[in-house]
Amino acid sequence: MIKSMTGYGRGEYADKHRNVTVELKAVNHRYCDINVRIDRAYSFAEEDIRKTVKKLVRRGKVEVSVTVENISGNDVIIKLDEAIAEQYVEKMLKLQELYGLDGEVDIALIAGCPDVLKKVPVMDEEDEIKRFLAVTTLKAAENLDKMRRAEGEKLAEALLENGKRIFELTERVEKRSETVPKEYAVKLKNRIRDILDESMELSDERLLTEAAVFADKCSIDEELTRLKSHVCQMERIVSDGSGTDGKRLDFLVQEMNRESNTIGAKASDLEITECVLRIKSEIEKIREQVQNIQ
Repeated sequence: MIKSMTGYGRGEYADKHRNVTVELKAVNHRYCDINVRIDRAYSFAEEDIRKTVKKLVRRGKVEVSVTVENISGNDVIIKLDEAIAEQYVEKMLKLQELYGLDGEVDIALIAGCPDVLKKVPVMDEEDEIKRFLAVTTLKAAENLDKMRRAEGEKLAEALLENGKRIFELTERVEKRSETVPKEYAVKLKNRIRDILDESMELSDERLLTEAAVFADKCSIDEELTRLKSHVCQMERIVSDGSGTDGKRLDFLVQEMNRESNTIGAKASDLEITECVLRIKSEIEKIREQVQNIQ
């Protein structure tokens, strides 16, 4: 089954010590980009959270928001980093000395400096914290995956319908292309007769040669065969869904565009040109949808 790259998932966890919420918001992206927003006190679990999300997300940009509400208040402690505090004091006194600045270096000023006071987890609880964060993240990722799968089903239906229309239009072009050289030969013959005097004889051999050159020049058999092949490949990928990759589908879209452009360039018939324009319209719809497939 194909998956959309956009979606939302939420996971919750609660015990007597804490309430935890993990939210995942996913959008289109060329690669797998996971950004985790979490309190610095729990930053040690960030990589585990990222790995958990990657179990279900192969492509897309995912914003992970982790909220931990402590009820008992014993998950974290406040730690003073004396070395950093000492450096701040030294540097501030140095600034006063160098530039003759007024003011005092007091406790409020130092305590407000980054990293002087840190919230850190109680060490014997670190493994437990990692465990419940992983469990909650997995719940959120599974809910995200459900939403992406549901959206993927809708995309699959649309892609198959687009493919069906392209195939039908391609068969119309194929059928029409068989009669174009014959019509050209008749038109050429009538045109030459209008130009030549009645006394001059029209060479059937020369006429056939000109018609053959025209038929060869505007032949689109190979392009039609390849275009139908690309459509069939797309339908197989979408229907099968195993190992579906948006990049593979994107490649097929490029190839379909290439073949339709060549057919349009070779076409010397209004009906074929109109069909090609409709084919290109369907391909563009596919391209837009494929951009949202994992």
